[in-house]
Amino acid sequence: MLIRIVRMHFTEAGVDEFLDIFHQHKEAIRNFPGCTHLQLLKDAADPLCYTTLSHWEDPTDLSKYRKSELFASVWGRVKRLFFGAVPGLFIRAFYLNCKAFLVAQSAIARMK
Repeated sequence: MLIRIVRMHFTEAGVDEFLDIFHQHKEAIRNFPGCTHLQLLKDAADPLCYTTLSHWEDPTDLSKYRKSELFASVWGRVKRLFFGAVPGLFIRAFYLNCKAFLVAQSAIARMK
């Protein structure tokens, strides 16, 4: 399993449009083959920051989603709403390979 965490910082005017886009497409994303979880998180301290958390069965499933028409149509609309002159400047994406994480966690537990 792969966990994808994407933190986005929007313009003040872009927040409402982003939320509309997310809510219009969240079920389609959740139902995309390989996606087992999708969640939207709002930053407690910054009302312009949101984070998406998604779980993917396999990295290839995420890759297929990122090459899909669904992703292209959603991302094409969302990326222009970011804060800053360069789209993507205020986005951070993190990937966690759960198998590697669990192996490392198990090794640490054995060391105690």
